[in-house]
Amino acid sequence: MDSTTWVGATAKQIARAVRRGDASATQVVADHLEQIGISDPALGAFRVVRGGEAITEAEKVDDQEDLANLPLAGVPVAVKENTPVAGLPTWHGSAAARTPEVAEEDHEVVRRLRGAGAVVVGVTRMPEMGLWAVTDDEDGPTRNPWDLERTPGGSSGGSAAAVAAGLVPLAQGNDGLGSIRIPAACCGLVGLKPGRGAVPVDFGDKDWFGLVENGMLATTVADAALGFAVLAGQVPGKLVEPSKLRIGVSLRSPAAGVKPDEPNVSAVTKASKLLVDAGHDTVTADPTYPTGVALGVLATWFAGAYKNSEGLPLERLQPRTRRHIQLGRAVTKAGLVRQRQRDAWRERSIQFFADRSIDLLLTPALATAPPPAERYSASAWRKNMWANASYAPYAAPWNYAGLPAIVVPVGFRPDGLPLAVQLVGPPDSELLMLAVAGQFEVLNPWQRHALV
Repeated sequence: MDSTTWVGATAKQIARAVRRGDASATQVVADHLEQIGISDPALGAFRVVRGGEAITEAEKVDDQEDLANLPLAGVPVAVKENTPVAGLPTWHGSAAARTPEVAEEDHEVVRRLRGAGAVVVGVTRMPEMGLWAVTDDEDGPTRNPWDLERTPGGSSGGSAAAVAAGLVPLAQGNDGLGSIRIPAACCGLVGLKPGRGAVPVDFGDKDWFGLVENGMLATTVADAALGFAVLAGQVPGKLVEPSKLRIGVSLRSPAAGVKPDEPNVSAVTKASKLLVDAGHDTVTADPTYPTGVALGVLATWFAGAYKNSEGLPLERLQPRTRRHIQLGRAVTKAGLVRQRQRDAWRERSIQFFADRSIDLLLTPALATAPPPAERYSASAWRKNMWANASYAPYAAPWNYAGLPAIVVPVGFRPDGLPLAVQLVGPPDSELLMLAVAGQFEVLNPWQRHALV
């Protein structure tokens, strides 16, 4: 971090300095807005930057007499564009999908961020209706700060790019089938998908039948834990060092015919060694991914698009989205979105941890390198489906089960892109996963930002 700017500082460092009076929220936010102006034209991370509004809000933070109870005092944050921010339209990934009116009030997670002292500097881009693990629209692709020719993932791709480039220390995202964890893996970040009910969602009929969870993207485990606490309405506290755990390790892919490449296999091998170095036991433990679960995930994904398309100008939506909606209409009419199937998978997944006597499960985060940054929005549906399924199959089953999962950086691919692994846990294991992620960070510190 350059001593003349707050760009590159962690959220915890910024909040501590603002609370102590060592920095002003106004200066911190101004520094980050300046960096956004410099770097974002190449990245395309932001849909809207709230320049003047953000400065005004930062001044209000500085004017508060008591900052002691603001865990995010003066911290610049970004919000994913499908999450209502008062005074802005909710874009949902394209001009065709955006709401025609501005939001009258903040979404609950935005309200909690502001209540903790954070300043919303802008909203970040996502693919249309959040359907894809690559981020682009009619304006072009959002780019990965580690390699501008690669995607930052999706659907929280703009949020991940913004954090990885140091444009904000924290960004909100949401995860329906991996949309926090996939971008976190692509961009070398910590990305936590909380378990069902831990953080408010409140997206109405846009929550993909309950698959979607809100969370945060961060460059450190401490910031990820702080962001989770704020969103969950908890008092932030220090993570407790975990006692000896038994952690299952699996390379098995949930997608038939898709296997992890050598760098992602090596990431799991490295993470397994780090777990042993931290005092834990590791055992092979492969979940069984039934074909019915894969079909149920697809049916729910399709039907979610169909349900979310009500009232939208279908002729203006992207070709890939229209095809998704058509399939969603078909599976909905066929009754293929089945809650009992999801309930059975959740019970089976929870029982998996008990039957194998494991506390957490370690898997790859991705199967291959992030795809190129291209105009997928203008491409055929089949190309988009293959691009998604072939590189990022490991996240979706845990949304379907409603279990918490986290992605943690562990190094770099030979091509210089980040490598990551995923930890999955039973219900209410968010803090345990964060604590184990913290052990990774101590034993194997990662480079927090790409040099854009």
